[in-house]
Amino acid sequence: MNDITGKRTTLRFAEAEGFVYCQKETIDRIKANTLPKGDLFGVAKASALLGAKKTSDLIPHCHPVNIDSFSIQFEIFEEKNAVRILTQAKSIGKTGIEMEALTGVTVAALVIYDLLKPIDKSIEISSVRLLEKKGGKTDKQIAKFAFGSTSKILVCSDSCFAGKKEDNSGKIISELLKEEGVEVLEIKIIPDEPNVIKETITNWTNENIDLIVTTGGTGLGPRDNTTDTIKPMLEKEIPGIAEVMRSFGQDRTPFAMLSRSIAGSIGKSLIVSVPGSSNGAKESMTSILPAIFHSKKMMRGEGH
Repeated sequence: MNDITGKRTTLRFAEAEGFVYCQKETIDRIKANTLPKGDLFGVAKASALLGAKKTSDLIPHCHPVNIDSFSIQFEIFEEKNAVRILTQAKSIGKTGIEMEALTGVTVAALVIYDLLKPIDKSIEISSVRLLEKKGGKTDKQIAKFAFGSTSKILVCSDSCFAGKKEDNSGKIISELLKEEGVEVLEIKIIPDEPNVIKETITNWTNENIDLIVTTGGTGLGPRDNTTDTIKPMLEKEIPGIAEVMRSFGQDRTPFAMLSRSIAGSIGKSLIVSVPGSSNGAKESMTSILPAIFHSKKMMRGEGH
């Protein structure tokens, strides 16, 4: 099974369909409810629900998920001599729910096959497919916010600036941004000096960089100056971003609550400060990407 511990918990949605083809006479008997094994759609609906709930037991690499909503609809297509099965599933979790939607369709189709086979030997199950899925990083509606944006990364570290330690967090942030289609224009390493931090961010915001990420200086050490320097510079603070980063991190380490990460806007630039540790930087950015780029539209007055 794939490791999903690094994924965010989001609302997931999936819609799937499938068709059962049969003879015209069979369609007539379905409509007249004169089948030898009784209620066709009632049994198929119950079986689809049971099948969806058992998906992780049937398919080895599927993670168990909570199914928060599941619906099944049946429609008779007389011109095609077919029964259409449509399922819709919702879940709030770390992984998609499309396999549950598809399993529900498939099990319902098999039950319909079983109930119809005494009167029809030509039954065919066909065109089982996923119609739509939403949620997570593959959600196109959210992902498009980030694509084509510009960013710069500021590494605030005395030891990295002095050459005593190699920068890892800046590189990690850069890779995560590039995966979202964001152009990383620069990674700059500076000492954790308030005047240098302020000057650099001022210059970058004057360039209208979409996203400026600082890494380091968010802790409680005597030289952790980044948060204290940036906070009075912000025109609008966005506390929700920092809350999400700390909440996501706290589920993975008990020390995330000690982070003083901050986020806000200056002009048309979004500023996000994340911890200097590799894990802290990665987890913080994972928790907010790509959704934070919706702020780009908002700050430019392009609507919600």
